[in-house]
Amino acid sequence: MNLNVSNETSELKTVVLGIANSFGITPESNQCIDPKTKYYLENGQYPLEDNCILEIEKFCNILIENGVSVIRPKPIKNLNQIFTRDIAFVIEDTIFEANTINARAKEKGGIEDILKNRNVINKIKIPKGIRIEGGDVIVNNNYIFVGHCNKREEKLKVSRTNKKAVDFLKEVFPSKDVIGFELIKNDNDPFNNILHLDCTMQPIGNRDIIIYKEGFKRRSDYSKLKEIFNENFIKVSTNDMFNGFPNIFSINNKKIVSDTTFKKLNKTLKEIGYSVEETMYREISKFGGLFRCSTLPLERK
Repeated sequence: MNLNVSNETSELKTVVLGIANSFGITPESNQCIDPKTKYYLENGQYPLEDNCILEIEKFCNILIENGVSVIRPKPIKNLNQIFTRDIAFVIEDTIFEANTINARAKEKGGIEDILKNRNVINKIKIPKGIRIEGGDVIVNNNYIFVGHCNKREEKLKVSRTNKKAVDFLKEVFPSKDVIGFELIKNDNDPFNNILHLDCTMQPIGNRDIIIYKEGFKRRSDYSKLKEIFNENFIKVSTNDMFNGFPNIFSINNKKIVSDTTFKKLNKTLKEIGYSVEETMYREISKFGGLFRCSTLPLERK
């Protein structure tokens, strides 16, 4: 098995795509682990399994039609296995087994064959005390961007990555520029919460980035990204963030998978030279993630 991920946009060769089969019973409001799921539950719009299966399988077909080798997790009954991004991540030729919140720990059983594959030489299990989920890690060649909470907010349900994760990745990759971004966190308000870094920013192509400015607690973090990307920003609003605009997915540096309902974003992307594969992901989005959250890239060319 080849592992190689240096950025978010090089040609995708192999990916682990989540599954929506048997994601269990509808939870009580206080059992929801993110405010967006809670929002839709309390408004009588909790995601329907059949609709989620339909959406993710259409996404799978798009990937296959574009020459991508798609691996699926081993099904575990009564468990949401849609968001493979968070349970592991690849940087360069190394796969990291994430330290997720306890409520998501069982999901790693679905990719056990990958994590324990003898042909995978470079494997790192994140040490205890260091909390990190893959949605908070964005690789951009010499940069590794890491979203995290502050120490006071570590006990919140939505705090998935702590500051120790930034320091840990700096030790593992001393030659890379590892930058931590403190994100806004709120267990109850989905319009004032960034669950993972890829819910507020996403590099696309060779120089552009989709970004929600208000997702960062520190103004200096946003200014740093201005320097790195030369202000090639596609800015999105609070409602756009809530709907998941930053969580699109790049098949390569010219082709992007996006939600059919993202009319404004898709028009902008096409106008600046991107090819956009559009498909519905509204049902899955109610769980707080979209295309990037559903994917665990193993190899990009």
